[in-house]
Amino acid sequence: MIVELSHRITDGMRTYPGIPAPRLGVHLSREDSRKVYAPGTEFHIGTITLAANTGTYLDTPFHRYADGPDLSQLPLAKLADLPGLVIRATGGAMPADTEPDLRGTGSEEPATPNAGRAVHVGEEWDVRGRAVLIHTGWDRHFGTDAYLHGHPYLAPESAAWLAAQGAALVGIDSLNIDDTPAHGERPAHSILLAAGIPLVEHMTGLAALPTEGFRFHAAPPMISGMGTFPVRAYAIVP
Repeated sequence: MIVELSHRITDGMRTYPGIPAPRLGVHLSREDSRKVYAPGTEFHIGTITLAANTGTYLDTPFHRYADGPDLSQLPLAKLADLPGLVIRATGGAMPADTEPDLRGTGSEEPATPNAGRAVHVGEEWDVRGRAVLIHTGWDRHFGTDAYLHGHPYLAPESAAWLAAQGAALVGIDSLNIDDTPAHGERPAHSILLAAGIPLVEHMTGLAALPTEGFRFHAAPPMISGMGTFPVRAYAIVP
């Protein structure tokens, strides 16, 4: 079984505040192509203008560090056919003045979205060499204003633990793997990308995956000099 883990990219969609929306156009219409090709033969050639951080996308180390590998330099072994692990981040509502906290559990129950709360990953997980996908359930808000504020994120100490344990890739189904206040610190990005661990943000469909026993794929085009790009992320479940 193949499980879709990416959001559809559409003309004018909004992924992140301040990032321009993608624009789809036409380079050669079917009507115009009839003047170029033999009778009865027609083609459509489209165009798209988008920011690299659109939809479900991959971050490479070059996104954060000038000397890190870019899209063309990451080996496929870091992006495709990875053994997967889903960490389900669940928890009840907490007052606004309470320290945010989400604990990853082994439950396969759908997660409840938790606004602005840190996901903590601990030593109960074997993450070495695996694509670690953090299921928060926040993807249910994708395309709405609610998606852009108060999202779950990975706790910095958990990012450090994942890096130390040798995770192959880390993904999350919310706005950002980091908390996104105005001061702009990005500790999870900094820690994981410094360790050479690519990230996949704005995922969806993680509720359909088992906790483990699947293979994960999220390979972007080989574009030199770019650190991020949309991917068609998916999992193969035996």
